[in-house]
Amino acid sequence: MSPTDVTPAVGLRDVGMAFGGKTVLASVSLDIAPGSVVALLGANGAGKSTLIKILSGVHPGHGGEVLVDGSPAALQSPLAARRLGIQTVHQRIGEGVVPGLTVAENLVFEELAQQRGNPFLNGRRVLARAREIQAALGLDWSDAVLKRDVTELGISDRQLLVLARALATRPRLLILDEPTSALSAAEAERLFALVERMRDDGIAVLYVSHRLGEIEALADRLVVLRDGRLTEDQARPFDWDAALRAMLAQAEEARTARPVREGEQGEAVLSLRGVRLFDDRTPLDLDLRAGEVTGVVGLLGAGKTELARGLFGAEPFRTGTLALDGRPYAPRRPADAIRAGIHLVPEDRHTDALVPGWSVARNISLPFLKSVSRAGLVSHSREDALGRATIDALGVVTRDEHSAVEDLSGGNQQKVVVGRWLAETPRVLVLDEPFRGVDIGARRDIGRRARALAAEGAAVLVLSADVDEVLEVADRVVVLAAGEVRLDAYGEDAQRDRVIQTIAVSV
Repeated sequence: MSPTDVTPAVGLRDVGMAFGGKTVLASVSLDIAPGSVVALLGANGAGKSTLIKILSGVHPGHGGEVLVDGSPAALQSPLAARRLGIQTVHQRIGEGVVPGLTVAENLVFEELAQQRGNPFLNGRRVLARAREIQAALGLDWSDAVLKRDVTELGISDRQLLVLARALATRPRLLILDEPTSALSAAEAERLFALVERMRDDGIAVLYVSHRLGEIEALADRLVVLRDGRLTEDQARPFDWDAALRAMLAQAEEARTARPVREGEQGEAVLSLRGVRLFDDRTPLDLDLRAGEVTGVVGLLGAGKTELARGLFGAEPFRTGTLALDGRPYAPRRPADAIRAGIHLVPEDRHTDALVPGWSVARNISLPFLKSVSRAGLVSHSREDALGRATIDALGVVTRDEHSAVEDLSGGNQQKVVVGRWLAETPRVLVLDEPFRGVDIGARRDIGRRARALAAEGAAVLVLSADVDEVLEVADRVVVLAAGEVRLDAYGEDAQRDRVIQTIAVSV
């Protein structure tokens, strides 16, 4: 039997969705075969999140038809979708765990929720079942870990927990939304091996990621959404030029940075001397210069976030000195940094940057209420004008400035966070993993704004674990490993191979 004769695990027929009169999906038809990995690409606002939510049972009021094993299916709720074998591991991992319950109870939560009576009373059975579920993913958490409150797990372990729970049901279709965004390289490799095993076991996988290398390694097929429509459908080998054109509507040069050579640098805006990121490591010296984007590359544990938070006063450095425009700078709290003109786009936008339930405009104005206030009262007209200006400047896809920030796609939420810290021109802008979970289009929009700010004379610091993300935007590349600088190079001296080799020998 040929592949075209295989009944799709899940199929869509002319599926459409509109909100407030605006079409976000238009006549999407797609088949996902058992034992295949289909990668879904699309810029922010393309409709990826809406498509995922339809398949997950979150948006039952869609047009068209969803087929499960060839038969029409009513996905009226997330529970209905799960009962039909559609499991989703969402990008926002915090929404997939239940605080107050143990790790073991979270692992078996779906089974507990469907039992009658009070299944929580039998802790021994819960622990035994949790061991079985984690073993399927190759996790080796001890009983002591399984008995802890789930909030004690780090974000990467929470992601592995949610994935293990989803696989415990042996789903018909597993949807993975940016699954490696919070994983280390080793954890990502374990996930890739698991995805390949699922494909071999006949499970269909819809894989949503902005990391093209992952798609190249894992996917059997890729489809592209743009403006709510499928614009590309490819089987291996992939034509990446065609895929990117279909996603971004036009070909773009990947690298926005200009070639800066040693001796051409601007004046130091922010200088660090003798700063230790970790107690047992060599102190570092670093200058962030006017008109320059400095990219810091490092794996998990390299000290990137410690550097960012120290500059912002969130976790002050314990040793060393800082100077801002030649004057001593010693922030003890973020308010000190903001007054000095140092702004931070934090690593975790959901925990550290956005306020759910607030509008786009209110989220943008939050750190700068004085500038949108009159006589101590917030001027809504000023706040709205600031929101509209940010939306226009960064191309945020939203209905208007009054939209709730949680209704935006991940990449557009990130643009809101970046736009907030550009609302008042900073002297130094620090971006910690600014491209995490966003697509190529949003990445380039953010990169262009960073470069434009540098062109105005500010110093910009971009920190990322992804070499290509840094090379795309930075004039200068610094490799950080275990809190120490291992490479500091410009132009041709910051080639990709050299950066990767430096990271490799530093592990």
